[in-house]
Amino acid sequence: MAERLRPATLSEVVGQDHLIAPDAPLGRMLADHSLSSIILWGPPGTGKTTIARLLAEGTDLAFEPLSAVFSGVADLSKVFDAARQRRAMGQGTLLFVDEIHRFNRAQQDGFLPFVEDGTVVLVGATTENPSFELNGALLSRAQVLVLRRLDDAALDMLLQRAEALMGKPLPLTGDGRSALKAMADGDGLYMLGMAEQLFHYKGDPLDAKALAGVVQKRAPLYDKAQESHYNLISALHKSLRGSDTDAALYWMARMLEGGEDPLYLLRRLARFAVEDIGLADPNALTQAIAAWELYTRLGSPEGELGIAQLVIYLGSAPKSNAAYKALSAAKKAARETGSLMPPMHILNAPTRMMKDLGYGDGYQYDHDTENGFSGQNYFPDGMKRQEFYQPVDRGFERDIRKRLDYWNRLRNADK
Repeated sequence: MAERLRPATLSEVVGQDHLIAPDAPLGRMLADHSLSSIILWGPPGTGKTTIARLLAEGTDLAFEPLSAVFSGVADLSKVFDAARQRRAMGQGTLLFVDEIHRFNRAQQDGFLPFVEDGTVVLVGATTENPSFELNGALLSRAQVLVLRRLDDAALDMLLQRAEALMGKPLPLTGDGRSALKAMADGDGLYMLGMAEQLFHYKGDPLDAKALAGVVQKRAPLYDKAQESHYNLISALHKSLRGSDTDAALYWMARMLEGGEDPLYLLRRLARFAVEDIGLADPNALTQAIAAWELYTRLGSPEGELGIAQLVIYLGSAPKSNAAYKALSAAKKAARETGSLMPPMHILNAPTRMMKDLGYGDGYQYDHDTENGFSGQNYFPDGMKRQEFYQPVDRGFERDIRKRLDYWNRLRNADK
């Protein structure tokens, strides 16, 4: 069915108007009858192969498809030889490389001479971020165009075309139709495959619950080693920082459903507790360690409830990055000041020679002072006192600010 419904013109491609409209990049290329090398980056089932085929037809180029999964150097050599022969006879070649990120760096470099001299117009397709998977030289010679996952309207248009082709409606209720589109997860090809199964179904129209027993839901797009991994952990981290607990729970669930290692999530959440909450709520770190310990004892799925509880705690806690900024500032000062010695009065003197040299002279034992605070200088001699830690006026750091102000008043009173 997907092949029978494949668009015959670029205007029939759904969900990608930002690329194919007359004033969009591909629309302009076709209008000028001049196609440059491009990389089509997007999720599965969004029309990458179809667009490449239609671009070749629209610019009178020979369409030469190649899959990086099944092809090697010998296959590339044959393609380039054929393209050279066509060029000698006045015809260009559009080389479509599916899953182009599967080629290694050396193989990607092999495209460059043929792209540069015009032997082929390269159209690569990838589901992975080109910034990570393609080398810089190739990216500098090709424009990256991003395809969007198909939205509800685009998926519905495909279903209407399928029903027109078959001459009958799908055996679905209203919520069953909505569930089918949700199951597709933006993949038009996958949805048409499910629709083809449903056209053979005999029985009453299926609602959402019944539909789940007839067709298989598409697995969520998630690769623990690729860009979706970094995108989702970034979404989780920033949702927590923005105190949006519900959004954070959603991204956490997306990662767990995609097969993410829960221990990776717990490591990142523990980091969040000290980086973005810190002393605004010191209990955040305790909660993070407790959730980590709970998961190591219970495992999945029971231990995942501890992760959810931690996400809720972190999302609703007061936020502060004062400790994070204090560490960065202290490290910067340490790099800039080099190897300054501590002042002599706070050095221990375990030997007579060290005592004779003045180690420990003048040290005041804070517990023996009236306020339990001597106010002595603990920075290196010759280094101006600095305030690295600047607590915010939120959560427990309000109390810390009061303590620090108290010590500062005493310190200044002794001057």
